[in-house]
Amino acid sequence: MRAIVHPQFGEPTDVLDVEEVEIPEPGPGQVRLRILLSPIHNHDLWTIRGTYGYKPELPARAGTEAVGVVDALGDGVEGLEVGQRVATGGTFGVWAEYVVAPAAGLIPVADALPDEMAAQLVSMPFSAISLLHSLDLTAGDWLVQNTANGAVGRMVAQIAKARGIHVLGLVRRQSAVDELAQQGISNVVSTDGDDWREKAAAIVDGGRVVAGVDSVGGSAANDVLSLLSENGTLVIFGSMGDATLELSAGDIIFRQATVKGFWGSVVSKTMDAETRSALFGELSRYLADGTVTLPVAATFALEDVRDAAAASFSPRVGKVLLRP
Repeated sequence: MRAIVHPQFGEPTDVLDVEEVEIPEPGPGQVRLRILLSPIHNHDLWTIRGTYGYKPELPARAGTEAVGVVDALGDGVEGLEVGQRVATGGTFGVWAEYVVAPAAGLIPVADALPDEMAAQLVSMPFSAISLLHSLDLTAGDWLVQNTANGAVGRMVAQIAKARGIHVLGLVRRQSAVDELAQQGISNVVSTDGDDWREKAAAIVDGGRVVAGVDSVGGSAANDVLSLLSENGTLVIFGSMGDATLELSAGDIIFRQATVKGFWGSVVSKTMDAETRSALFGELSRYLADGTVTLPVAATFALEDVRDAAAASFSPRVGKVLLRP
């Protein structure tokens, strides 16, 4: 079978290649999936660079989320059938024609859900709804987030709106404000204008900003922190711009702010089954009625993975997908 492999850490556009490898056999408690579609996430690209929290042994496979069809069952697997379509968000090496995955972590996909949506079901949407769940926000509260035009940012805004939570979004260019408006996402401010703080204050209009989410790092993290109300919480979700945080001691002290990290893969693994099931049920409803949308920017063949990685680095709306 064909699989994406990188012999060393580096820029995905330089180190990724397709190789012929043996088709894996499922062991006890495992299933083999025939992959249909897989998205390219930022954490996939960071892993290939060797800069993520998980660092695989080299040469390494790539990819962590996919929708596929159960192709073979290992011993002791119950509740799944050959030919059944399932999604996985925590299986490493899914940029391939086939992959072996633990049966317990697979999520059956409803027939009505297109492959393009099912391929993105777990990682970003579940991270977004888990993030909101962890903040214990209630209807009427305000949340501020940067990279509001990113995949998770869009989903946070959509899910929060359905829950009655207000979201102030920060972006770095005015064109992104217009893009989000076309998707029905409002209350967004571009920080490239000198008066962005005044615009942000006018949107919140004296409301209580309970939490903030930073996915950029550097001074952008402090922009979010500076908008929090007293006793607010700043959550560090990512560091797309700068891995070093520049936070004002005064803002932390006088706002009595809490700063903490959020790593979706760990949160998902440690979440109790009842809560996990309830959140996936809520997500399914939002996807079915169009509350949450999962646009696709482009789809590439495995052989074009370097072009796919380049497309993922470019401004776009929606995920870049790989099709074996």
